[in-house]
Amino acid sequence: MAAVWEAPARGLLKMGLHPNAVTIIGTIGVVFGALFFYPKGGTMLLWGTLFIAFFVVTDMLDGTMARLGGLSSRLGAFLDSTLDRVADAAIFGALVWTFLDVDRNTAMAAMLCLTIGSFVPYARARAESLGIDAAVGIAERSDRLVIGLLATGLVGMGLPLWILTWALYALAAAALITVVQRAMAVKRASDLSPLLPGEKAPGAHPAITVADLKLERERGRDEERARAQGDAAPTESSGEAVGNEAGHDAERDASE
Repeated sequence: MAAVWEAPARGLLKMGLHPNAVTIIGTIGVVFGALFFYPKGGTMLLWGTLFIAFFVVTDMLDGTMARLGGLSSRLGAFLDSTLDRVADAAIFGALVWTFLDVDRNTAMAAMLCLTIGSFVPYARARAESLGIDAAVGIAERSDRLVIGLLATGLVGMGLPLWILTWALYALAAAALITVVQRAMAVKRASDLSPLLPGEKAPGAHPAITVADLKLERERGRDEERARAQGDAAPTESSGEAVGNEAGHDAERDASE
């Protein structure tokens, strides 16, 4: 899709529009569409979905503009991630508001999407702050948006409300699974290296870091393999074996 949006992205750049401005405009459009159209119910659910979908594409446009114009920045990344949360809250919060007095089951499903869905990006951001890649899961934000907006639009076209209700419950379940998947990714990474980036091992020399511990672990494996190969090769002379052992002792003393 990035290739599809290159032409409009170049056009907006030529107009002098900054990617951060596109991010803000898109979020305002989504929030307005959700809060203005959805609470009216009926066919307004369809028109609100179409209105929101138009502004959701800015989530792709701003990134393409930043890449083409060399305007990527930490502020832009922060705005994009933060305002995505605002847009999601507006969409699912508006659905809660819309169906609170119409169908409590649907309102509860939208509330679960709103709350559990907020844990998904937090789990990834917290993992990345620890130096762990947790970009995994069955329900990314784009997946949840497409399914949620599609189900809302179908109900706005006159289809039964249960379509939206169960779609929202399914999205909440998928979001929960995604959080668990990301937690498991952090656990696997923590099993390999339990210390925080730059943290020192308890009781260790103050210069030892996580990278040093990994190196020591690899060195230990290398020594075990060397000993195993030595046991399997009895032709090695005793003088060479003593020399190798002395070398390992000297290396160990130097590392300590």
